[in-house]
Amino acid sequence: MNTGYSRSKATQSKPIKIYNTLIEAGQYAVIKIPVGRIPSGNIISIKAHVYRGPRVGPCMLVLGGVHGDEVNGVEIVRRSVEQGVFNHLHAGTIIAIPLLNVYGFINFSRDVPDGKDVNRKFPGNANGSLASRVARVFTREILPVIDFGIDFHTGGRGHYNYPQVRYTTEHGPSFELAQAFSAPFTISGKAIKSSLRRTAVELNKPIVIFEGGENLRFDEFSIQQGILGMRRVMLHKGILSDAPPAEASKHFADATWLRSPRAGMFHLVKCSGEQVKKDEVIAYITDPFGEERTQVKTKKSGYIIGHNNTPVVNQGDALFHIAYTPKPRFKQKA
Repeated sequence: MNTGYSRSKATQSKPIKIYNTLIEAGQYAVIKIPVGRIPSGNIISIKAHVYRGPRVGPCMLVLGGVHGDEVNGVEIVRRSVEQGVFNHLHAGTIIAIPLLNVYGFINFSRDVPDGKDVNRKFPGNANGSLASRVARVFTREILPVIDFGIDFHTGGRGHYNYPQVRYTTEHGPSFELAQAFSAPFTISGKAIKSSLRRTAVELNKPIVIFEGGENLRFDEFSIQQGILGMRRVMLHKGILSDAPPAEASKHFADATWLRSPRAGMFHLVKCSGEQVKKDEVIAYITDPFGEERTQVKTKKSGYIIGHNNTPVVNQGDALFHIAYTPKPRFKQKA
């Protein structure tokens, strides 16, 4: 355990405890929390980097790899650790976990080996499925310590998400975090049942979701946007003393997927981040023989916040995630 921070006895906070380890103000620790084994007998652990500033302040979670194949989220947290983003905190605590779902990561999979999604098993069960056990360890050891957090994700299989932050609808503390993050797009929506975000909000510990890029592929723009937004949240909460200025963010309510009218080869005309107009042609679906071509048109004006990168699609496949309805800036009720 290192003690690289200067201390101020008048302002230092109380020690925190994670997996039977006490971390004092001004200290840094790496804590390994066992979650199970792989069939070879090797132990699988959650590795948490804990950074404590010298002054009293909130405890913030930065989390990657809830879905094992979403490598941009892993890289955002890993790079922040490597580059020392958390080394000189003004106040408070950072718990940085680059990779939660180690099982999925080593198998290039969103899920754990039994096919279950860790992010649909919160708060978890110590005697349940593998995904439920991972969720339970996190709920027991990490959630009680934090005050709020950012959960870094990417688009799913073959789907690219333009950098965006998602927060729980009509939940003031979550909106505050999203606004401070100031991603290119800010999207409100209901938290999914049994997700980490839903469980955390029920404990009054707001967590926002950053989405950027796609699975199994690094996207430098998304990685940079994730790091910049995270630093802005840290500044807003008094954890850092400086951060890049906020950028203008476009606010929307839930977005809708535009689906393929037919099977065939998918040719993009427009892609994520671009504005579209009603009845605009934004893609074509062709047959592989050069005989047929079908236009894909928008139904309303809006912005593309995600798109399908798969070259061959089936009828009904999701092609574009489009935010149509501007969302008024949320005002917390008195």
